[in-house]
Amino acid sequence: MKNKFLFLGIAAALFISCESDDTSDIIINDNSVTTTNNTTGGGNPTETSVNLSGVFTEDLTLDPDVAYIITGPVLMASGTTLTIPAGMTIRAQPVGVNAFIAIQQGAQINAVGTASEPIVLTSNASAPSSGDWGGLVLCGSAPINSTADGSTDTATSEVGGLSYGGNTPDDSSGNLQYVRVEYAGGAIDGNAELNGVSLYAVGSGTTIDFVQVFEGSDDGFEFFGGTVNASHLAVVNAEDDSIDWTEGYTGTITDVYVQHGTSHDKAFECDGYNTDFSNVSGSFSNPMVVNASIIGANDASEAIRLRAGTQGTFTNIVLTDFDEAFDLDGDTGDNPTGQGVLDDLLNVVDVTFNNITTTLKNDTGFTFTEADFITGVGNGTGTDVTTWGAGWTVGIN
Repeated sequence: MKNKFLFLGIAAALFISCESDDTSDIIINDNSVTTTNNTTGGGNPTETSVNLSGVFTEDLTLDPDVAYIITGPVLMASGTTLTIPAGMTIRAQPVGVNAFIAIQQGAQINAVGTASEPIVLTSNASAPSSGDWGGLVLCGSAPINSTADGSTDTATSEVGGLSYGGNTPDDSSGNLQYVRVEYAGGAIDGNAELNGVSLYAVGSGTTIDFVQVFEGSDDGFEFFGGTVNASHLAVVNAEDDSIDWTEGYTGTITDVYVQHGTSHDKAFECDGYNTDFSNVSGSFSNPMVVNASIIGANDASEAIRLRAGTQGTFTNIVLTDFDEAFDLDGDTGDNPTGQGVLDDLLNVVDVTFNNITTTLKNDTGFTFTEADFITGVGNGTGTDVTTWGAGWTVGIN
């Protein structure tokens, strides 16, 4: 959630850096490299390998009989669609954030797996680890609050300078279903990061359902504004925040499972706007989170941090093994998180606390009681990940 620079009405068809980084320059064409290996000694090749990088200006449909290796940034230009059939595994060279898949504004992804045949985006390392590659980036044209309300102005992503944002709430970036993203994410420096799945101004016309981020180096899912509704999300062993939102995100997140590993930050880190940039529209993030089970590492950490004026409703939540459940930060000026509580725009309904030391910490500058913020203690049942996550998720205890 770092600096963004506005461009008036620019479509993200070019790879433009918004700040100095180590991402390689790329060529605006398909610079795939194909090799075939004959391992049987017969007349027919038995394996085809394709290296992918560059900007694709035509539709790209992957072949299940081909081994694809992501060797650099793969960007789908406006008007194109990336199609990944069910059951495919796409691997990325372990070069950190220099390799990622980006669906630019006006482009779409069609990655629809099944519980028995999920799509897996993972590392090509012999011994994979978090941060091996940059993950999946979707850029849409839904509203963000770092531009004026109703504006078609855009901002640019932290890595790659990809345009996002606009005035189309129902914008579609395609379909992600039964997709697992492994060993992704990471930072170039403190000002430029990629997550397992980065969602920039993604609109409600996009389908995000049954998606897992496993062993990520940065956040699991980060929502930079937008209106997309996401469901059946699993984040296991994210080294930063598991779910992160900012820039006026207003969608609904339904059925979420978070499991912390040894290295982690928050389960949810929620900002009303990007404090490193500005809140031009004057609005705040206001999503809904419904049915969430959040499992900590029992290491004196916080589960959910709400700050920078964020609003939102958490319903049917189970929190297990945390020092602090809800940490509210803000002030009485530009970051009125506490005012959201008083106006009933930020609240928790039906929650169960298991091995929680402090249920609420109020650092907002506003005075309110725990009952003003939390109701239905003991009524939360969370989500049944053992049912909806069966067959396609990994690492769940």
